[in-house]
Amino acid sequence: MPTQVNPATGEEGETFPELSDDQIEAKLAKAAAAFRHWRNTEYKTRTDLLTQIANQYGQRRDELAAIITMEMGKPVKQARAEIEKCEKAFRFYAENGPHMLNPIERQLVSGRSVSRWLPQGPVLAVMPWNYPFWQVVRFMAPTIMAGNVGLLKHASSTPGCAAALEQIVLDAGGPEGLFQNMHISSSKVAGIIADDRVVAVTITGSEGAGIKVAEAAGHNLKKVVLELGGSDPFIVMPSADVRKAAETAVTARLQNAGQSCICGKRMVVHEDVYDEFMDIFTEGVKTIRIGDPTDEGTEMGPLSSEGARDDIAEQLEKAVRSGATKIYGGDIPDKPGAWMTPAILTGIPEDAPVAREEFFGPVAMVFKVKDIDEAITVANNIPFGLGSSAWTTDESEKERFIRDIEAGMTAINQMLASDPYAPFGGVKRSGHGRELGSHGLHEFMNLKNVMLPE
Repeated sequence: MPTQVNPATGEEGETFPELSDDQIEAKLAKAAAAFRHWRNTEYKTRTDLLTQIANQYGQRRDELAAIITMEMGKPVKQARAEIEKCEKAFRFYAENGPHMLNPIERQLVSGRSVSRWLPQGPVLAVMPWNYPFWQVVRFMAPTIMAGNVGLLKHASSTPGCAAALEQIVLDAGGPEGLFQNMHISSSKVAGIIADDRVVAVTITGSEGAGIKVAEAAGHNLKKVVLELGGSDPFIVMPSADVRKAAETAVTARLQNAGQSCICGKRMVVHEDVYDEFMDIFTEGVKTIRIGDPTDEGTEMGPLSSEGARDDIAEQLEKAVRSGATKIYGGDIPDKPGAWMTPAILTGIPEDAPVAREEFFGPVAMVFKVKDIDEAITVANNIPFGLGSSAWTTDESEKERFIRDIEAGMTAINQMLASDPYAPFGGVKRSGHGRELGSHGLHEFMNLKNVMLPE
């Protein structure tokens, strides 16, 4: 049964019973019934509900942020920012959703065609703990706008967030069955995907979890969107504002205790500015304020769980054994909770497996390169391709990074962040499909083409 465990103290909170098979069936039946109604609603009905949900997030920001902090240790200031981002996403689709669903008309050689965006049915979302509201909302908001309905299998470590996500929709006036949380084990996911009433599935999570979900979806010929791991390069070239880049790199690597798929995890720095960058970056890592996540001044709290912390510590030790140099951090204090100081690795051997792994925690890998060609080679020398950040004022270098970095997203002279207005997603083993923007709205819709005479 999912049980709340405060990662800052190790103390247990509320336990949420898992659904029985009969209860799962009832949820699926309710979703199917809700879809039969919701698919035919007018756009204004949908946008009015999205606006009311946005209002709920605005009014209950502090309450919801406190649940995040208690369940997965995010500093409360960052947790509030997450809730504010959720409100922004609902307002975005309320304001922009209808025109994104406008029919597409084409003149043909003989006659014309009109393509219409139509909903398809209940969609299952398998979601992680690291942004327990935001990850779900970027699926939920377009789902409601599209005329689909949602089913949520959330991480077992954030059951309170999962329950609140459903309740907010109901409190905003959403119909029963429009969006339902399901406290279930991972072993139940494949069976739900196989159910004929479920038309598609989306997952944000690890590569291993994504493979299992994709296998189940493929076996049942159902569409799947995969938003998986990343080991994003953060590239700094000589023409960049090195101080700004280095200071931003601290935030990029350590936000949410480094537990973000689009964190800048690998700092790739040109040799001409390497020493300057490292002085500023190392000082920033050393002085980040670690502490009680309920304290307004805290910049980094604990990791999400002691298990997650121990996995990162083991991975860090493996990196050192493979030849990397730990120049700072990685210490585990002798106190309750999932605490760990941030670490910096340099001199990682090119052939070391860890050079191509993802550290889903507060460990920065730093690579020194001699030119842009080597920077791009290092950036691409991973199985992942989610995001990237490149710092340069040289226009030709900007174009090279945009063209040649193998990733779904590249930020120029800024930290990469998701935004409701822009498509989000990756390539390679970071997954496929897109969330957010118009692309996220269209992912689980039927673009039905209608052939008409002149």
